Parts: sequence; structure tokens; C-alpha cells
Amino acid sequence: MVMKEGIQLPTIVVVGDQSSGKSSVLESLAGVNLPRSQGICTRVPLIIRLQNHARQGLELYLEYNGKTVPVEEPQIATAINIATDEVAGPGKSISDIPLTLVVKKDGVPDLTMVDLPGITRVPVHGQPDNIYEQIRDIIMQYITPKESIILNVLSATVDFSTCESIRMSQQVDKNGERTLAVVTKVDRAPEGLVDKVTADDVNIGLGYVCVRNRIGDESYEEARKEEARLFETNAHLSRIDKSIVGVHVLAQKLVRIQANAIAKCLPEIVKNISAKLDANVSELEKMPKALTSIADATQAMMRIIQAAKESLKKLLWRGEFDEYPEDNTKHGTARFVEMLNRFSDELHNCEESNLSKDFLTEEIKGLEDARGIELPNFLPCEAFLRILRRKVERISYLPIKLSEKYWYYIDDVVMSVLTRHSEMYYHLKVSAKGAAHNLVQKLREQSINRVKEIVEMEKLTGYTCNPDYMMEWNKLMKQQDHFMNQISVTNMRPLPCSVDLEGLGEIQIEHLRKHSDVSILQQAFDLKMRMVAYWKVFKVRLVDSMALHLRYHVHNLVHNDIDEIVKELMGPDGHGIKMMLVESPAIVAKREKLKNSIKVLKESKDSVAKIMDGIFAYDACLV
Repeated sequence: MVMKEGIQLPTIVVVGDQSSGKSSVLESLAGVNLPRSQGICTRVPLIIRLQNHARQGLELYLEYNGKTVPVEEPQIATAINIATDEVAGPGKSISDIPLTLVVKKDGVPDLTMVDLPGITRVPVHGQPDNIYEQIRDIIMQYITPKESIILNVLSATVDFSTCESIRMSQQVDKNGERTLAVVTKVDRAPEGLVDKVTADDVNIGLGYVCVRNRIGDESYEEARKEEARLFETNAHLSRIDKSIVGVHVLAQKLVRIQANAIAKCLPEIVKNISAKLDANVSELEKMPKALTSIADATQAMMRIIQAAKESLKKLLWRGEFDEYPEDNTKHGTARFVEMLNRFSDELHNCEESNLSKDFLTEEIKGLEDARGIELPNFLPCEAFLRILRRKVERISYLPIKLSEKYWYYIDDVVMSVLTRHSEMYYHLKVSAKGAAHNLVQKLREQSINRVKEIVEMEKLTGYTCNPDYMMEWNKLMKQQDHFMNQISVTNMRPLPCSVDLEGLGEIQIEHLRKHSDVSILQQAFDLKMRMVAYWKVFKVRLVDSMALHLRYHVHNLVHNDIDEIVKELMGPDGHGIKMMLVESPAIVAKREKLKNSIKVLKESKDSVAKIMDGIFAYDACLV
């Protein structure tokens, strides 16, 4: 049972090509009937535990799907077939979920063997197309551990080097140090068999054993007598050394090999059992104890919320990532800088920041629309504001998009942190995540409304005390005379179609020659340069405002607002706390599983200790 805890023990794994006689060999060793049929008859791993039982009578039972089912001897094959159908489904499909057949019988060798599905390459009707791959994966799962002893069943009628089972075993045991071969159907191809088993062309390190399996309705006693007679009288088979023929020799050899393997692996088994036991005990101790009172539940909830609050401060405010060193998605401050930089890039590269397109067209129209009775060459403020409002309106979606994206990210981080800290309390986890989501959504709405206010303020009036505005405008206005000369020039052929302006690049000017009013072109140029200078200031100010605004809200979230989760969890009648007293079925199951595992591991550790004491006592007697 300790193998179910992941502890590998020396196990005899029986492999072979389909119809090589695997099940018949196991029948002969166990002295009980196993399922037989044409084609594939072993569809799941069948673990056979043979135990020499001094008392009279036979004790048989099957273990599968958490059940233990006693079985009568005549019904063994039927019971195995029924269990196989339950595990793998009816038909011819296979499964890697094992069955265990326990055989307690006087005279059987003390062995544990695993019979695996026979290897077949061609699927028959009712089998999946990848049947070979499924069988190969199951076999490799069992023969790969270095503790496994591979019992390779080979038919005397085939060339051993072509057997698929040999190829698979050589992949994990190249030198054959833990591979034993049993040769079946010797009566069908006796010629040259002695040479095949002595030449060992396929590296069978533990040697060969040749057997004759039971045929038809023969009793096991009759089969053994017929086997002995065959190896005595057959002209070819009688030449084979008697130390490698017969089922009784195979049983003795397997017991000896398994005993040697256990002795060799015993220190490692002890080490692995102790390590697994310590790990399970530690995990059980870390699990929360069942809450039995409102006071315990309240303390647990406050402890979890405070731990989550501290984690969020680290991730979203202080930039400390020791709790999630490998998960970059939770590194909140770094991800915020990425989002802010992306927002800044989008703002600087958007259509509204392309100030050379249709140069002065919008400004001329704005000036014409704002004309009134006024002093000559007077630059109306309303023209500037109309253009500014339109530009700000067109980019207003960008800060709102940043805010929405950031709060979706905050929601994800908060959910992950709360889940990690409340994992052991199912009802608290569900309620806390719901309360946290509601809180984040409320803060998100407040944040977006504030961003809309920032945008509206920018549309309301054009203002800055930043000296860069005047410096930039003055620098740009120094190019006005050159610009106007390029438009009004008439003695140059061809007429220039563009002009290069510092800070703006190459500007197309052909469309401006149709305007005869030089003064409106001069005003439009002035208005444009004011907008260019102001738009630079505006973009930087908007990025700064968004950074400060979002950081302010996150600071409030992790330091103050997160406490609102507690109020929602408590509820007006304390119902939320009462729910914490009901443990999650998954936690209950995990705790019971750990307790059962610890029980099995302790019993196994005691059993191994007794074996070790026996070995030491035996060695002492020898001395």
C-alpha cells in the first residue's frame, strides 16, 4: 500500500507482446485462473500479490476504485473482467488505473507482480487508433523506475531481437541488469532454442527461464508433470540446462531476485518513507484546524485579511516581490510603469499629436468662424479654445482606457492574493473574492469619473504656468517670416510645395496659396504655434496627472479601503462569519487523505524497521 504514497518498491513488471503467454505464466505462478481471450485480454495493469499462506484453503480478493471485493476461485476470471469493465469501460479500450488481486495460498511464492497489457501495433475493431502509444506509455510508466524488475515474456516461436517488449526494456535497462526473460511455447519451436537462450543476443542480464504453460483443461499439477516430461524427453529441449527450465525454477528465481532487490533498495526505501512521512506531517500541521466558534472564525478572517493587505502593499505600493519572485504578472509597480509608458507613447503618437497634417487648415477655419467687430490683427481666444476642445475630446478615450485597464489588473492581483491567503477556507475565499471584486469595481467607477473630470478641466480653458510654453512659442514664431516668404514667393520656378520647420518637420504649403488674405495666414500660423507649444505641455501634464491619480487611489486601496471587505464579510447579522465554520469538502478530504497517508507510512516504517532488525540479528548470529 505504500506504493500508493509514491514510494517505489522492487516490483516484478511482466511485459510481452500480445499473445506471448504473459497471463498463462502468471497463472502458473499463482495457481489461479486469469482471464483469457483472443487478442488483448489484459486491459489494465493487474497487480498480483502472492502470499504464502500456511493455513488450509485459498483466500482471494480484488482491490479497485477504493473497494475490496472477496472472490471465489472459480469466479476469478469473471470478477477481473467485471472490475476491468468498471475501470476501463466495456469493449477493448485500456486504462492505466490498476486492479490488485491478492492471492493467499499455501505453497505460492511470496511475490508481487504487475501484469501489463500486451503490446500490439495494429488496433482491432473497438480499439482507439493510438492503442500502441497508450500501451507503450503504461509499460514505460512501470518499467522506468530503477526499482522495477522486468520480466520479459518471449514466445519461442519468434526472433527475440524483433520483439517490441525487448526494445522497450532496453530503453530503460540497456545492459539488462534488471531484466529476466521467460520463454513460453517451447513445445511449438524447440529447434535451436538452446542456442537462443545461451547466446543472449539481446542482453538479458538476469538470464532466461524456459517454461511450458498449462494447455486446455489441464490441472496445474498435470501441467507441471507434462512440463517435466517435455524437458526430459524432447530431443532439443532436453539439451537445455535444468537450472533454467520449469515454472518452479522461475518462481524460485523471481523470489531470489526480488529478495536481493529489496535488500539492495532497503536503505533508500527507509529514506524515502521517512521523507514522505515528514512532508505529510508538516503539510497536515500547516493546514488550518477546523473552526469551532465564532471567535475562532473572526480571528482567522482578520488574520487572512491582514496578511492579504500586507501582500498587496508589497506588490502594488512598495514594489517588493518576494512572495511572487517568478510570477512577473504580479509585480504591480513594474506593470504600472509599463502601462503608463504605453499610454504616454499612444498619446504622443496619436493622430492629434501629428501637428503637421493639413497645416493651418483647422486654424484658418477657426479664425474665420470667430471673426467679429474687433481690432485688426487681434487673435481671438475663442478660436484657440475651440481647437483645443476638439483635440482633447478626440484623445479623451486614452486616459479612460488606461484607467480601465489598470483597475482590471488591480482586480486580478487582489483576487489572486486573496485566493492564496484564504485557500484553506472555501466559504471565506468565495465571500472575500466577491467582496473584493465589488470594492474594486466601486473604486474603478470613482477613478474613471475622476479621469473624465480631468479631461473636462483640460477642455474648459487653456492655462499653464510652465515657462516651457513661452519658450517653445517664441522659438517657433521666429520661423514665421521664412514661412510666409515661402508661400508668397512668385519668382521661383517651380514654386516650393513644402517648407521645413524646426520642431514640425516638412510641411506641405501648396493648399495655403489660395488664401489671398496674408493677415489671416499670419494669425493662423501664430495660433498654430501656440497650439504646438501648449500641446507639448498638455501631454506631459496629462501623463503626470494620470500617474498621480492612479497611485493615489491604489494607496487608499491597500492602506484603507481594503478594510471594507471585512465589513461586507461580517454582514449585519454575522452570517458571513458563521459560514466560515462550515469547512470545504475539499479541505476535509485533503485532511483525511493526509491522515490516512501518515498512518500507512508509519506502519510501513515500522514494518521496514522490523525487517532491518531481523537482518541485523541474522548478521550478528553469523558473526
